[in-house]
Parts: sequence; structure tokens; C-alpha cells
Amino acid sequence: MKIFFIILFFLSVFSAPLNAQQQTNDTIPLPSEVHSPKKASVYSAILPGLGQAYNKKYWKIPVIYLGFGAIVYYIDWNNDWYKLFRNAYKDLSVTGDFDSDAYVARYEKLPYLQTIDYTSKIDIKNTQDYLLKYNDYFRRNRDLLIIGTAVFYALNIIDASVDAHLSDFDISDDLSLNWKPAVTTIENQRYLCFNCFINF
Repeated sequence: MKIFFIILFFLSVFSAPLNAQQQTNDTIPLPSEVHSPKKASVYSAILPGLGQAYNKKYWKIPVIYLGFGAIVYYIDWNNDWYKLFRNAYKDLSVTGDFDSDAYVARYEKLPYLQTIDYTSKIDIKNTQDYLLKYNDYFRRNRDLLIIGTAVFYALNIIDASVDAHLSDFDISDDLSLNWKPAVTTIENQRYLCFNCFINF
């Protein structure tokens, strides 16, 4: 039993200076650059990526512009197909009496039009349904992508704001557990125990 108390004594004597030094080091604030979330949000609202530059997260800027570029490209692509199907549907719906060769030549991107019988009312009706279906499909895609652009723009602002909020958050790898013997009093009785300190 005496050996146990002797070990505890030596541990408390030698660990106390180490813990004191650790606590002294912990109380010294490390210099960190604090960013304003409001400024970051305003900058990103004015020009996407500017808030990320303010936060010094330069690698995010190409990602943002690649995202916007991809969305704009697919908006344009869907819009071209939407116009093609819309105009084909309008031309076919105006009159059933037209020169089919000229019509197919005008819409050569739609090979389906070359296979129908323009003298058959059933074929013309089925073709109108086909054209209307894809007209609606590409218009819906285009509109959803336009909404997606607004969402991506808002995400760019949110990202800059959150990044600025977390700019002074300590993410160091200094996760340590310190312990030392101590005496505590519970209901007027003294007990020998260990105090643990977690630094994170």
C-alpha cells in the first residue's frame, strides 16, 4: 500500500510542472486571421468566387466556375433541342399539306421524321404527340437547370459565409489527455482520485 502512495506522490510531483506548462501554453492565444462572414457573403453575392478568395480558399474558385459553366452549357443544349421540337411541332400542326422532303430537310436532326408516312393522319397525329412530348421534356430540363443556377449561386454565398465563420476554428491535431492525482471531498470524506484533462 505504501508503494502505491509513493508512486502517486512521484506522479503528482513530476506531472504537476508538465501540466502547468501545458496549461500555460494553452492559455497563449495563437494568432489567427478572422474573416467576416458578412463581408464574405456580400463579396460572393457581387461576384461568385470573390468570397472564397477573401477567405483564401482559392482552390474553390475554379470549382465554382466549372459548375456554372456546366450548368450554362446544359441550359443552352436543352434550349436548342426544345426550340427544334417546338418549331417542328408548330410546322406539323399548321397544316397537313406540306412538302415532306423540305420539312425533313429543315429538321434533319430528327431522323424519326424521315420514317413517317405524311399521307397518313394516324402517323401525323403520332408524330405530333412525339414532338410535343420531347418539346415538354427539353423545356422542363432547361427550366430546372435555370432554377439549379439560382441554387448553385446561393450555395456559393452560403459556402463563403460558413467558411468565414469557421476561419478561426481550431482544427489542429493537438488532441491530448492529461491526468494527475487529486484528493476530493464527498460528504465530509476525503477520497484519492485522478483528474483528467482533455485538450481538443
